[in-house]
Amino acid sequence: MPGENLSRDEARERAALLSVDGYEVSLDVRSATGDAEGGGPRTFRSVTTIRFRCNEPGASSFADLIAPSVTAVSLNGRDLDPSEVFDGSRILLEDLAADNELVVDAQCAYSRTGEGLHRFVDPEDGEVYLYTQYEPADSRRVFATFEQPDLKAPFRFEVRAPEEWTVWSNGVGELADGVWRFAETKPISTYITCVVAGPYHYVTDSYERELADGTRLEIPLGAMCRKGLAPHFDADDVFLVTKQGLDFFHDHFDYPYPFGKYDQAFVPEYNLGAMENPGLVTFREEFIFRGKVTQASYEGRANVILHEMAHMWFGDLVTMEWWDDLWLKESFADFMGAFSLVGATRFTDGWITFANRRKAWAYRADQLPSTHPITADIRDLQDAKLNFDGITYAKGASVLKQLVAYVGQDAFLEGARRYFKRHAYGNTRLGDLLSVLEETSGRDMAAWSRSWLQTAGVNSLTPQVLLGAEGGVDELAVVQEAAESHPELRPHRVAVGLYRRTAEGALERYARAEVDVDGPRTVVAELAGAEAPELVLVNDDDLTYCKTRFDETSLATLREHLGSLTDPLARALCWSALWNMTRDALLPARDFVGLVLRFAGRESDIGVLQMLHAWANSALVHYAAPDWRAACGRLLGEGALRELRDAAPGSEQQLAWARFFAAVASDEAELRLLRGLLEGTEKIDGLDVDQELRWTFLEPLAAHGAADEGVLAAELARDDTASGKRHQVRCLAARPSAAVKAQAWAQVVESDQLSNALVEATIAGFAQPSQRELLAPYAEKYFAAIERVWAERSIQIGMDVVRGLFPALRDSQDTLDATDAWLSAHEDAAPALRRLVLEARDDLARALRGQACDGVAAGR
Repeated sequence: MPGENLSRDEARERAALLSVDGYEVSLDVRSATGDAEGGGPRTFRSVTTIRFRCNEPGASSFADLIAPSVTAVSLNGRDLDPSEVFDGSRILLEDLAADNELVVDAQCAYSRTGEGLHRFVDPEDGEVYLYTQYEPADSRRVFATFEQPDLKAPFRFEVRAPEEWTVWSNGVGELADGVWRFAETKPISTYITCVVAGPYHYVTDSYERELADGTRLEIPLGAMCRKGLAPHFDADDVFLVTKQGLDFFHDHFDYPYPFGKYDQAFVPEYNLGAMENPGLVTFREEFIFRGKVTQASYEGRANVILHEMAHMWFGDLVTMEWWDDLWLKESFADFMGAFSLVGATRFTDGWITFANRRKAWAYRADQLPSTHPITADIRDLQDAKLNFDGITYAKGASVLKQLVAYVGQDAFLEGARRYFKRHAYGNTRLGDLLSVLEETSGRDMAAWSRSWLQTAGVNSLTPQVLLGAEGGVDELAVVQEAAESHPELRPHRVAVGLYRRTAEGALERYARAEVDVDGPRTVVAELAGAEAPELVLVNDDDLTYCKTRFDETSLATLREHLGSLTDPLARALCWSALWNMTRDALLPARDFVGLVLRFAGRESDIGVLQMLHAWANSALVHYAAPDWRAACGRLLGEGALRELRDAAPGSEQQLAWARFFAAVASDEAELRLLRGLLEGTEKIDGLDVDQELRWTFLEPLAAHGAADEGVLAAELARDDTASGKRHQVRCLAARPSAAVKAQAWAQVVESDQLSNALVEATIAGFAQPSQRELLAPYAEKYFAAIERVWAERSIQIGMDVVRGLFPALRDSQDTLDATDAWLSAHEDAAPALRRLVLEARDDLARALRGQACDGVAAGR
């Protein structure tokens, strides 16, 4: 990573100096197949022509390129010596003219980390697949570029590829004389250009609609995946959601989709969920389901499809000037993903998932020491890479949901329409959006922006209920609090719901009032005189972004009657609040686990149920008192098996409980049952143990020494695919052996031979909660290695290693002290590296506080 960073100041200086008129990029990827030549990295030829203007003739600047070698550089017809102007990541450009033409001929490296032009060899059939992934700044690994979002330009790509391949890019392509040539794009940023090449399975469809002016819009649709996944590819559902999304956004945005075709590529070894390249969106291929999954998985895929589609307008058509305003695209896409999911598809309960799953990501991120305002201070590209986080996405989307309540949906959407038309193919800052919202809503957006976009932290809202002599509500107030580190109190538009049990025992809402909470205490006058509630929910309907707390009566009601709450969103909000209390050491882990064991079996929303399983497992691993951990595991195992047997045969609840049972199985009888289900000697009516579920059962068997290398090799022979290989690597690393752990550590930390996907799989298998003592020696090794890893490896692999191998399972004060010692001794380490370590430290400290809280509860 040395020399590859780009600072905001450098980008601003270059943007003030240069304007880019166009790129012509020629790639020759015929070297992707066959044997590699020489001992270095496998490379491809990249020839780039950039035409650009300079506002100050005679000035100097630079282009970006990360490549093993540069063959030739020409500036305005003048040949430059690559050894003098290229330093490995930048090309020095001196004595610029008013109008310039730069030609760079380079040998660029194929990627094995998912950054740049990634090359994947399918173990099933030996076929080679390529795709690009750039955000925030990896197009420079494929062609010479001015790598910053505000130097937009049209692009023309041409690609030479093996004869049997098909090649796609942002524009429509044609094959002539062995060369794929693609139509020139509209002006776009470098990070959203894209090339996909290989023997992909490709399916087509089309979308049509009549526009307001009477013309017809026709968008060719395509979807692709590896040939090995073709039998599992439900392209019809992908196209259905795509068409529903295009209808929804055209109905609401009043700006026709501007990028011609709409291809969607599901690609292997992908680091992200998806990427919004205009005309050629890329997705991780795990969105193609090889086995039975719950509706939550289909909903999640639909949400991502719509999130990326929203980016065609928020991010691609109009792009942030610099990564400070990343939220201008990600927060909007996250909000629009849920908004369109509910408004256009079969997933009408999408806001429940948003409240329960998406906001959990935001709440965690906003309580880390690295929390930041939604409009962040992004000094350089490393900062940018780390800010694709729960604040930029989920908190930002939550705040936009509140903004819609604040200014009204019509004003919000009219502001979006004006924003697109005013800034099409341009770049914007925060003020550009606020100005159109002020126009359409008539509200002063400055104060709202200061409170919600320019400060960090999450507020807590707690009800205070005073009952009168007659037993009714005399006064109900909402108390707002903030952490000492981020003391800002914010204006919240909230709904306060009052709940009581009916004669039949259902816990239902009987009164509701909306109120603007502002300051430390707000009285809800409308609820005075209401019947005494058994439960007060202060963020009913999830209008604002806050941590919900309960008064004593409400908490006591939930302990006994949580499963009786009939409204699924209210139930999800209560579960989320209880989990936040567990993480904040206000509710003992054993109490949360008890609630899950008592009420999760009655949960109707499958996404909420799966989230409860994840939280219960986290409570077991991180927040349970160490001397109660084994008992907690037994209780969860027994409870999961009971629910598994009681679930309706073949239901998605049965599948969810089967996966959770595998996650917590630990004693001999539980492992024996898993082995029997694999071998067919045990059966649970309706449970189809397909290939994906087989691997799910094998990991705990491997981790507890009940499935050895031979068993895992036999399973790989049964599932000799890319997916099977990843599963096998994870299971191999999970085995309880010092030699196994040493090998896994060496493969990830001491070597760069594994691809990004296998690094991820190895790390996932390495850290097993049942192997805390076995992993103890790696705490010291971790702190000795991470600075070197960060310096030598790509930022993606560096992030995976630093996050994934932190000794979180060595959960003791000693580990906390060792982390503090490293931070004290490495104050000059890369800020992004220190941020990752600080975040891991905070998670560990939070876990220790939770364990102490749970330990105190043991004496009750």
